[in-house]
Amino acid sequence: MVILDGKKAALDLKEEVRVRLANYYKKGAPQCNLAIIMVGDNPASEVYVRNKAKACEAVGIGGKLIKLNENTTQEELEKYIKAVTKDPKVHGVMVQLPLPSHLDEDRATELVPPEKDVDGFTTASLGKLAVGKQGFLSCTPGGIIYLLKKYKIVLAGKHAVIIGRSKIVGKPLALALLNENCTVTVCHSRTKNLAKITSKADILISAVGKAGFITADMVNLSAVVVDVGINRIDNKIVGDVDYNSVSKKTSFITPVPGGVGPMTVAYLMKNTFLAYQKSLNGKYD
Repeated sequence: MVILDGKKAALDLKEEVRVRLANYYKKGAPQCNLAIIMVGDNPASEVYVRNKAKACEAVGIGGKLIKLNENTTQEELEKYIKAVTKDPKVHGVMVQLPLPSHLDEDRATELVPPEKDVDGFTTASLGKLAVGKQGFLSCTPGGIIYLLKKYKIVLAGKHAVIIGRSKIVGKPLALALLNENCTVTVCHSRTKNLAKITSKADILISAVGKAGFITADMVNLSAVVVDVGINRIDNKIVGDVDYNSVSKKTSFITPVPGGVGPMTVAYLMKNTFLAYQKSLNGKYD
């Protein structure tokens, strides 16, 4: 069994971005900038934003945080989003989720233009992914694909089973894996005989947010298991996978923490660089 070390892979990806950005800066190119819009004081969001700010600093991306109070109205939020997206010095824009319950997340994220949608959450970004056109893959699916390839795990022809169908993880990941020539099955809360399906997976990815949901009897011998879940139990962070039992059957497995989480932030750096690159050259490398 091999542990898919997301911390190490994330460092490698961020170093790739840092080197490529440095090459642009040496030629006199302008600063690459990422703007993050955050509403309220959600503790988890505060942590995520700090991690993104640290990653920006590490790779040479300028960070701009627009912090709005909890009582910000939809109209006010949209005004800020429209203003920052029009700033030519800002190459990537993201709205930190979740938003307070009185705000419409879909309306807010849809205001980010496709060329600056480094989160990959807009309909335009998902549409491009669906038809195989170049665009921004959302950061958690992108990080997962990068991590699997980093460990030279063959994707083409493999049966990938994803549990979870959110537009942030499940759906874009399914499309991304299809584009990698996997055979993909997406399972969810209405799926019948779930264990029968998961036990046939070459690659099993869980994004349901239930601690210990995936048990050893649900996993194929020598499967690759990717745990997207983040659950807090007795002040500890654990995943969806019962790691101790499942890891004995797998060929590769991600730990929680230290697996998918670091990859998500690192992939945001990659997407921001790509947005910057396209703004300068009109295309990606």
